[in-house]
Formats: sequence, C-alpha cells, structure tokens
Amino acid sequence: MTTPFTFTLHKTDGMARRGDFVTPHGRVQTPAFMPVGTAATVKGLHPEDVAETGAEIVLGNTYHLMLRPGPERVAALGGLHSFMNWPLPILTDSGGFQVMSLSSLRKLTEQAVTFRSHLDGTMFELSPERAIEIQALLGADISMQLDECLKLPARREEIERAMALSLRWAERSRRAFESRIRAGYALFGIVQGGDDIPLRQESARELVNIGFEGYAIGGLAVGEPQEVMLKVVEETTPRLPADRPRYLMGVGTPHDLIEAVARGIDMFDCVMPTRNGRHGMAFTRFGQINLSNARHADDPRPLDEASPHPAARTYSRAYLHHLVKANEILGAVLLSTINIAYYQALMAGMRTAIEEGRFADFRAATLAGWAQGDIPAV
Repeated sequence: MTTPFTFTLHKTDGMARRGDFVTPHGRVQTPAFMPVGTAATVKGLHPEDVAETGAEIVLGNTYHLMLRPGPERVAALGGLHSFMNWPLPILTDSGGFQVMSLSSLRKLTEQAVTFRSHLDGTMFELSPERAIEIQALLGADISMQLDECLKLPARREEIERAMALSLRWAERSRRAFESRIRAGYALFGIVQGGDDIPLRQESARELVNIGFEGYAIGGLAVGEPQEVMLKVVEETTPRLPADRPRYLMGVGTPHDLIEAVARGIDMFDCVMPTRNGRHGMAFTRFGQINLSNARHADDPRPLDEASPHPAARTYSRAYLHHLVKANEILGAVLLSTINIAYYQALMAGMRTAIEEGRFADFRAATLAGWAQGDIPAV
C-alpha cells in the first residue's frame, strides 16, 4: 500500500521551518533544494552523481517533456523515474512559465494556451487538464497546477487578470487531478499576483479554499529587485497553511535561499548551480568564484578544503581554470556537481541550525563569509 503524501513540521526558529514530506519514491527533508532536470536530465550529470551531492528530489518540466520525447512515450517506457534512472522523488513544473517565455507564437484563452513549439514550430494546446494528464503520464510525485506567469514589471490590471485566470485554472487542475488520483501523489497550487501584496494575499486565500497538498509562490525572480521578491514572500507565507510545504519557484542564488528560508519557505529550484557551472562559476562558502579569471592559473589550492563533496576538495583551482579556459566538458561537469553539492550543504546547514535554534546565527555567519569573499593565495 502506498504511503499517503504527508508533510511534517518538526521545528521552527523564527519563521524558518524544519520538516520533511513523504512521497511514493521517498522522503525529502526540508528546507530542500531541487536540482533542475528540465528535459529528464540534470545537464551533464549522472543521476548517481546528483544523488551523491545530497539531493533527494529533482525537478522535471512538462513543457519540454511534452515536446520531446512526449509524455505518452515516457509512460510507455515505464515513467519518468525509470526513463531517467532516478529512483527518488520528482516534482514536475506545469510548463506555464515556459509557454509564456519560450514560445514565439501563443494564444491565451479561458480554456487553454495554444503555442508553437520552439523546437520545430508544431502547434500545441496546453490546458489545465492536459497539464495534469501529462504529469500523471510522467509519474511525477508532485504535480503543479497550470498557471499564467507574467514578467515584471506589469500593469496592475494585467497582474489581476492573470492571477484570476490562474485561480480558475487551479480549480480545474484540482478537479482533473482528483479524477486520476493515485495514493501518495500530490498537487501544489501556485500563488500569483506579481508584486502586488493584496493580490498575492487574495490568491493565497482562494488557493487554500480549494485545497492542495502544498503551495508554491510563482511569478517571482522574473525581473523584480530582490527586496521586492522577499517582501512578497514575507507577506505571503503567513497566509499559507503551516501544515503544508511552501515552494518558492525558480529561486535562486544562495543569498535568495537563506533569506527566503528566513521568511518561511521550504522548497526551491533553480538552474543557477548548473548553468553557472557550465560558464566557469563556482559557488562556495567564500561566495562565487570565477574560475576563468587568470589569477587561478597557478593556484594549487582546492576550491574548499572543508567541503563535504570530494570534487571541491581534490581538484585544484589551477586545473579547474585550465578546464574552463580549454572549454573541456569535464570542467562544466565538475563545477556543476560542486555547485549542486554546495547548495545541498547550505540546505543541510540550515536544517541543522533550525533544529538547534540557532538559525539567526547561522544566517549571519554565512552572509559574513560571503561578504568577506575568497582569500587569494599568497
């Protein structure tokens, strides 16, 4: 018998929360960072390597997987877990953001969004019901409702229109999910409302009335300043149920993560660790290090001798610099792995600090370490 999806809140420290949730493919500790496996792969990395960083859940994307290879094909091949050889939990984004940001031709109606594939120009239609169907075919442990995500800044009337449409689509997503419900699987609603606090609060209230296994805050990190994003988070999380996980979508930098946890967020995803890794950037407890800089060419030190991940301890900065400058694939692979491992270590550090009631001290010390920066070799 499949274990029901459950979220347990173990400890709070201020607004920061320590918990876990259970899915059909395992337990996930929170606060959690989900590496992004958009097209059924965390770019350049073996699934085993992703798991070894400490990641307990990854994200896949409905938009990309519906275009290629297609959800029916994935289902016929045993579902996304089997297809990508990832036995742990998977959350799938509904694809709404990608439809709005990648499609060169799209038409939005009450019923659905029709759009032209950015791959070959084929026309597709994505409705709330189809988005749920695709995620069920993929076998996602956690599915997301279809929503409309606007780039900021935007006019208030546009933000209100998109928020209201997203709520109507949330109701349809919920009904579609319940019609194909499977024990232990979950559907999250997405709070919209741009940078307008009253609209955010209205969206949160109505989503709670519909009822979801978890709640996401979407439509942020889309052009607004960080202080605006954090203000929206701070004003929204108290409106969400304390006994359900809270997910800040598409965010972000290590600084974003620690500040959002301080405001009550439990889950994150972002392409930044792998995307920056492919461009020669490493995330460390000293801040971000650009390995393409010439000053690393003769530096025998590892990135971080105290890192829990072996690659950060054993490869010299000089070697990583060489790989980046030579455009060797191994450089992108190593730095992507190191970055995901750093994000996982940061989340583990926050979990421990919350458990021990010292999150404020952990936050201050971490921010101070980033501010001090890396110390060049003598």
